[in-house]
Amino acid sequence: MTKLSVNVNKIATLRNARGGNVPDLLKVAADIERFGGQGITVHPRPDERHIRYQDTRDLKKIVTTEFNIEGNPNPKFIDLVLEVLPDQVTLVPDAEDAITSNAGWDTIKHKDFLTEVIRKFKDAGIRTSIFVDPDTKMVEGAKATGTDRIELYTESYATGYPSDKKSAIKPFIDAAKKANELNIGINAGHDLSLDNIHYFSQNIPGLLEVSIGHALICESIYLGLDNVVNMYLNKLK
Repeated sequence: MTKLSVNVNKIATLRNARGGNVPDLLKVAADIERFGGQGITVHPRPDERHIRYQDTRDLKKIVTTEFNIEGNPNPKFIDLVLEVLPDQVTLVPDAEDAITSNAGWDTIKHKDFLTEVIRKFKDAGIRTSIFVDPDTKMVEGAKATGTDRIELYTESYATGYPSDKKSAIKPFIDAAKKANELNIGINAGHDLSLDNIHYFSQNIPGLLEVSIGHALICESIYLGLDNVVNMYLNKLK
């Protein structure tokens, strides 16, 4: 079964909108695990507009499933990850002013940089993953860096799913087959939702984990967090 890691950035955004500690990020993360979530993901950015660097330190103390920190590996991020020692680090090439992640790595152009960063994390015992577009060449490039996994950037799938789901998923199937061939683990994330997650998970061979935040939190406003976490788990079976 594909594991569900819940990105709690949006909980931090809501908390930060008013100051104080409502909603309580740590309690929400613990509740997600209690409801059946199999991991917690955070994506701290340099301006700390949602997840704060201290949040990652605090979450490390209470997360009992799998803790995944994702972000652009600038020096401050690298230092944080090596301090916190999560189960997994996901490298994302987002600009400092990006609203959200909007592209995968060019793993060929940035091979040397990624190889160096990945070596640091793996030496510390942290599983590594690289955010990539569904392109077999980028998967091959990822293999050359020594990464343990890739995370397929699924925005194009989510955008194309309503009109032509077969065409939308085809490049992801091709990329997944290449990853399986090269013995790289496969994660996926970005704009996956209750509407499109089942078809994706059933058609991607070897899909180990999905990271879902924005859609899951939005759906929970209407349906309740406990209910939505378990709806995802059922669709991932």
